[in-house]
Amino acid sequence: QVQVAESGGGAVQAGDSLRLSCAVSGRTFGTIVIGWFRQAPGKEREFVSAISLIGGSTRYADSVKGRFTISRDNSQITVYLQMNSLKPEDTAVYYCAAAPGNYVYTDRYNSWGQGTQVTVSV
Repeated sequence: QVQVAESGGGAVQAGDSLRLSCAVSGRTFGTIVIGWFRQAPGKEREFVSAISLIGGSTRYADSVKGRFTISRDNSQITVYLQMNSLKPEDTAVYYCAAAPGNYVYTDRYNSWGQGTQVTVSV
């Protein structure tokens, strides 16, 4: 089983940047996709971005394209979500999750972190 843990959230102003980290541990051999999701108060959880640890394929939600960048450090098995030009509507709890395989459009996420709060004020 793969475990994931997020860090790096905080409170910033609109236009600022934050970098979230997702530490991956456990049975990390084989192909794994790491995804970022977020859930705002009163809203359903939504997909933000994903990356395959082998190959580095990426995927972004339309709402974050051009502002967020997902990357990985395979030596430490950490996935980063660089968030630039943050907007108040980016305010949410951000979760990372792991899925088996190498397909960034997967919906087979089976290991979730506890989440990290991102708050963007005007």
